[in-house]
Amino acid sequence: MNYKAVVNILGRILLLEAILLCCPLIVDLIYKEGNHLAYIIPAGSLAVISILIVVFLKPKDKILYAKEGFVITSLAWVLMSLVGAVPFVITKVTGSFIDAFFEIVSGFTTTGATIFNDVEVLPRSILFWRSFSHWIGGMGILVFMLAVIPNQEGGSMHILRAESTGPNVGKLVSKMRITARILYAIYVFFTVLCFIFLVAGKMPLFDSIVNAFATAGTGGFSTKNLSIGQYGNVYYEMVIAVFMLIFGINFNAFYLILIGRLKDVFKMEEVRAYLIMVIVATILIAVDIMSLYQNFGEALRYSFFQVASIISTTGFGTANFDAWPVFAKIILLLLMITGACAGATAGGFKVSRVLILSKSSYTDLRKMLRPRQVIKTKLDGKPLSEEVIRNTKTYLTAYAGIIIVSVLLISIEGNGGVETNISAVISCFNNIGPGFEAVGPLCNYSSYSIFSKIILALDMLAGRLEIFPMLLLFNPNTWKK
Repeated sequence: MNYKAVVNILGRILLLEAILLCCPLIVDLIYKEGNHLAYIIPAGSLAVISILIVVFLKPKDKILYAKEGFVITSLAWVLMSLVGAVPFVITKVTGSFIDAFFEIVSGFTTTGATIFNDVEVLPRSILFWRSFSHWIGGMGILVFMLAVIPNQEGGSMHILRAESTGPNVGKLVSKMRITARILYAIYVFFTVLCFIFLVAGKMPLFDSIVNAFATAGTGGFSTKNLSIGQYGNVYYEMVIAVFMLIFGINFNAFYLILIGRLKDVFKMEEVRAYLIMVIVATILIAVDIMSLYQNFGEALRYSFFQVASIISTTGFGTANFDAWPVFAKIILLLLMITGACAGATAGGFKVSRVLILSKSSYTDLRKMLRPRQVIKTKLDGKPLSEEVIRNTKTYLTAYAGIIIVSVLLISIEGNGGVETNISAVISCFNNIGPGFEAVGPLCNYSSYSIFSKIILALDMLAGRLEIFPMLLLFNPNTWKK
């Protein structure tokens, strides 16, 4: 383990967070809320410590390997969350540091699960910090660091792999730093576009900024207790629903469009499957809930928004889907698990992994019938390596195991029913936010104990980092030379 290189990069990341804390500070000063010390204290302390680390702890060997990449990623997210929770504590909007930690982890991991019963009484700077954390965590703070901070190429790919989503991560271009800049350029473009559409619809300026950040990061923190549904505006709902779906698409597709390779986009099976799932789920749910609304058009409106919100793992709400029929809730639960595309800001198991598992299972079945025949599992017309298939199956095992263990752990104290606890874990682990029953779209996670909140916060981190970086962090072999 190259400890000096790990600590040096962590210092750079925390220095970046100190700079980012100036954004909610500016909001506080604009609205004259008097909470400036809540951001000056952690930002100033972090800046001093980080500068000392970066200046005086320079590693001789700057090359990073897979081990260091995973450790840097997992530690960075934990440390960022610990520091990011401080403003909640200083402003006294939370009852304990664990509540603050849960809230900011939910923000950075783009989960959107909250412990607040009334968000409308919160200071605007805190509302901004919550949603801004979505935007920071959506594309990834380490990807941002690679884009803006000069660093050696050696080891950058390991960091990107550890933080990016999906079974197979690669560069868009030869240089890792250029790849990161392209990804962030696309991310910023769609964020600004979403903001412009919301402002054009006469949504208040502050709400437009916060909701654009939450939509881009597929997080779901809103300025309203009833989320987007409180506006009662069809235009807002459709704009946000469309952009939620956009941010759930693999960003490689947008890069291909950018360089004029539109035909290759249509060949992406994952994108096609993702859009088909949205259309089918929307129609099925609309038909199932039609009796609850005045006409099919209204049912289609609410169905489309909730499907877009759940499959993109954003968690915004316009309806209490917990009161919908069982069939509709089962479809939403399946969408929670599946999630959106790899290489997007969304969480979940990922559509690409579902395709890989289904295709490899079909290939195995064909091999049983024709043992001597050479049959390759293909995705987008290209053969998949055995390593990718094996890793996907390993991920499924770890995914199921963590969900089972987490449900058992938060059930020890007897809080919540079966549906509540299962949906809470699935929702947090897949970075969605709302679940069913006591953690439904009109409820929150405040009723859980400190122990359960810690478990759910770790689930959020493991889900956002795709399990393995967090598991390796607690593996003793990781820390050996």
